[in-house]
Amino acid sequence: MILVCQRVLKNTKISGITLFPFIILKKPEYLHDQILINHEKIHLRQQVELLVIFFYIWYVIEYYYWYFKLKDHFLAYKSISFEREAYAMEDDLNYLDSRKVWNFFKYILD
Repeated sequence: MILVCQRVLKNTKISGITLFPFIILKKPEYLHDQILINHEKIHLRQQVELLVIFFYIWYVIEYYYWYFKLKDHFLAYKSISFEREAYAMEDDLNYLDSRKVWNFFKYILD
C-alpha cells in the first residue's frame, strides 16, 4: 500500500520510505514517479526476505558500520547493501520479476 504523508517527511530530504507493508511518500506527485516507487518496492521485497525485523536490524548495523568507517551520514546511507541494490536497479521496472532471492548479498561484497 502506498501512502502520501507530507507531515511525517516534511522537514526531511527523504522523498519516500518503506516501512513494511507501507510505502510512504512525501508529496502526492511522487505517486507517478515510477522509479521512486520501484526503488521502494525493492525495499519491500528485501524486508519480506528478511522477515521484516531482521531487515531493520541489519540496516541499522550496516549503516553504523559504514558511518564509523566513512565519517559521513550520506555516504554511509549510500553504502548500505539494500540501498546499493535499490539504487542500481530502480530504473529497471521489471527487475522484481526476475530478481533472485537475497540478491542484495552481492552488493555487500562489491
